[in-house]
Amino acid sequence: MLVRSTRSVFLSILILLVSAAAFAQIGIGITVSFGPPALPIYVQPPCPAAGYIWAPGYWAWDPNFGDYFWVPGTWVLAPAPGLLWTPGYWAWNGRAFFFHEGYWGPIVGFYGGINYGFGYFGEGYQGGRWDHGQFYYNRAVNNVNVTNIHNVYNTTIVNNTTVNRVSYNGGPGGVNARPTAQDEAASRASRLPPVEAQTRHLQTASANLQLRASQNQGMPPIAATDRPGAFSGGSVVAAQRAGAPFHPPANQGANRPSGSAATRPVTEAPAYPVHAKDLPPHPQPAAPNTGNAKLDQEYERQQQKLYAQQAKEHLKLQQQQEKDHQRAAQQRASEGQTQQLEQKHQQQTQQMEERHAQQQQQLQMRQAPLSAHGQPPQR
Repeated sequence: MLVRSTRSVFLSILILLVSAAAFAQIGIGITVSFGPPALPIYVQPPCPAAGYIWAPGYWAWDPNFGDYFWVPGTWVLAPAPGLLWTPGYWAWNGRAFFFHEGYWGPIVGFYGGINYGFGYFGEGYQGGRWDHGQFYYNRAVNNVNVTNIHNVYNTTIVNNTTVNRVSYNGGPGGVNARPTAQDEAASRASRLPPVEAQTRHLQTASANLQLRASQNQGMPPIAATDRPGAFSGGSVVAAQRAGAPFHPPANQGANRPSGSAATRPVTEAPAYPVHAKDLPPHPQPAAPNTGNAKLDQEYERQQQKLYAQQAKEHLKLQQQQEKDHQRAAQQRASEGQTQQLEQKHQQQTQQMEERHAQQQQQLQMRQAPLSAHGQPPQR
């Protein structure tokens, strides 16, 4: 558990960075019809200083070029003591591949069962731990110079999945993993989006033609860096080899300029997140201001009532979907059954969001004409 002061710092940073969440969510709402390449094999650059935590490399999607591109692994300064990085991951949602963004939080949550290496072996994190505000590195899985960093320990990790370089969850050939109870708890805990340095790191990678999968065939020349955005110099590490041959569909990943309607990538229509827990929270309704205090008070009462009702429904669906997954795990559901369950959950989630949007619109329509006449609404 984090000390109270650490929680205070965490909450303060959350308030400051919440506006950055939407900006950092690259890939959210975008689905891709074919999966990302396998994870390349590379060595980890040395940790630059104490307090930096490893964020493994991953394949991101560029909708302007219809191509995956490699975001190099890098050491990132933790935004606050006690926070750990949960990597993002690609998953099959029943129709296409959808990206779940990584985040900072007090617990490492579910990242698709993907073996990113360097402590992220598919479940949890064995690369280090926080102790009294200091991060201690496990030298068995991290490249740490003890001359510069003294907070270290050595615990050998038995990793039985080193040959598995698959970079996505579910679907044909994907990793078959489901969230544990601890993963579910992490998804419900307070968390932060990628910090600004990670967002800039992603943007720099997207502009580098050599990092596109169509150019490097799954073996990027910049596989990892010692700091975000440091794409040149002696700290850059190239991939030793591709995780597996990459064979994208025909006409994908050509060197196409952005903005041309004739050359836009062929992707699925933007999809809703599969699960209710992946939906961003609804914003609190803004306080009405019609100039009539009594009318404003009644409007606000109606808005808050609807907000509470929708939040309750959201939580109920989330809990039901979690029970479905637990039941499927107990019954050892097959891959086909799991995909059918995911399709059902995505449909439930989409229907709920559409229903909530319709309810909000209906409430606004009822209030608008009454505002014009200055008459209180009917209860």
